[in-house]
Amino acid sequence: MTTPDTPSQSPPCDVWEIHPADVPILCDRFESLLLLDCRTEVEHREDHIEGAMLLPLQEISLRADELDPWRDRVVVVYCRSGRRSLIVAHFLAELGFQCVRSVAGGIQAWREAEVTNTPC
Repeated sequence: MTTPDTPSQSPPCDVWEIHPADVPILCDRFESLLLLDCRTEVEHREDHIEGAMLLPLQEISLRADELDPWRDRVVVVYCRSGRRSLIVAHFLAELGFQCVRSVAGGIQAWREAEVTNTPC
C-alpha cells in the first residue's frame, strides 16, 4: 500500500491513498469526480469539505447503490484520519468501482495541508 508524502502528478488509480493536495489536481484533470465523506452526520455538520456527499461508513453496505452513477468515474473518499475512508475505498473497489481512492490522513491532513475547502 502506498501513502504519498507529497502531492504528485501520477494517475489517480495507481495507489489506494492520495495526498490531500492531489485532490484539486484530480478535479482539474477529471470532469466528474465524487468527493465522498464517510464520517458520521455529526462529524460532517461540524466540519466538511464543500461539495462532498455524505455517506457514513456505517451505512455504506445498505446505500452503496446510491453511488452507482460513479462506478466508472473517480471517487475520492475522506474521513477524519484516513482509516474509515480506506475501508470504504476497498469496499467500493470490491463492488466493482473502477477508481476509488482515500485521502491519506483524512480531513485532519486536509486542514494541515491548507487545501482549499472547495477543491472541485
